[in-house]
Amino acid sequence: MDGGPQAVVAARVPGAAGLGLLAPPSARPFPATLLADPDWTAERVAALGRRYRSTDRRVLATVWWYSASAVLLTPVAAGLATGRPLSARLADATLYGMAGGAVLAGVSRAPAGPDPAGELREALASAVAAVAAAGGLRERPLWAVATDSLAGRLLAVGRALGDVETVTALAAPLAAAVGDPMPAPRYTDVGGVRFVRRASCCLLYRLPGEALCTACPGRPPADRRVLLEAAAGLW
Repeated sequence: MDGGPQAVVAARVPGAAGLGLLAPPSARPFPATLLADPDWTAERVAALGRRYRSTDRRVLATVWWYSASAVLLTPVAAGLATGRPLSARLADATLYGMAGGAVLAGVSRAPAGPDPAGELREALASAVAAVAAAGGLRERPLWAVATDSLAGRLLAVGRALGDVETVTALAAPLAAAVGDPMPAPRYTDVGGVRFVRRASCCLLYRLPGEALCTACPGRPPADRRVLLEAAAGLW
């Protein structure tokens, strides 16, 4: 990555590479505008299906978007958290993936414009439409996935900066500014540890060999609480 605006942001975030703010040398770059291409997205969904030996387009497209949206939103989250907002426009972003299809990092090449929420709304709407077309899905559940990705990336950056409270407080105002159909991000605190209170299900458990996520909203609340307590180190 060059010395552009994201380099300044990444330098302020401990563990930036692990968060996906720095591209691995072996990763292949591709323009983020491809996320808005239904045919390209359908190819990514099909590749994921070959990996999992599944033909369930609805599940595969949701899993793909859960991963890709987290990478796409990491520069946005880090820029907000460090006080140097980065552009959310797909045209300003490059994503980096591996030959197997996994998306690992994202780089925004420009600072945010005068309407950051509008930029984010447009980017997400374009990508969500492509994923919905590729998977035969309604768009609203994919907006919920994006909300959880935003909440999760802000939480991760907040942990890296040692200020979870302040950074996660940015989630709700940003989502409100983006507006409907993006639901409000939510968090829950367990034993002094903050987790995302999921608004979506990534559907990963419906693929062969995968299980329910710890914080999956499909789990009974009591079971989810026990697992979060374990993750928080309470027992």
